[in-house]
Amino acid sequence: MLFKNLNALTVASLFSLLMLPVIVVAHGTEKPNATEMFTGETSAAAQVVKTFHKALQQGNAAVARSSLADNVLIIEGGGVERSADEYASHHMLSDMKFLAAVKGEVIEHHTVVQGDVAYSVSRTKMSGEYKGKVIDYTGKETLVLVKNEKGWRIVHIHWSR
Repeated sequence: MLFKNLNALTVASLFSLLMLPVIVVAHGTEKPNATEMFTGETSAAAQVVKTFHKALQQGNAAVARSSLADNVLIIEGGGVERSADEYASHHMLSDMKFLAAVKGEVIEHHTVVQGDVAYSVSRTKMSGEYKGKVIDYTGKETLVLVKNEKGWRIVHIHWSR
């Protein structure tokens, strides 16, 4: 079970954590000012997220892998990877190649920390060309992080378009 070590985390608080992005999106007709598009950027959890992204962009598999909990659950495009080792040995390399070839501009990023659990929600404008195909979409990402004796680690990733 993904959260077997989180005795203090109740179902209600996890539901609240994961539903906040849905609530925020539901009010998407208002035009926020730029400072509201980036919150929680200085937290230690947000720094792990940024380190993970930078490592993927720069092709640094060791640093990207060290940002992940061993039992990370990654969901993307109908696929599921159930561990950091599975991701590192399969999909990570293609992610790094893709991110090296296209431009990604983060247009919104929020990190919220609640005790030893944090979540990061972002939208990134992806553009360029990859393998002969024009890339032009806004990607969405939700990460859940847990703080343990090693610091913050990513325990869940959900990527979508």
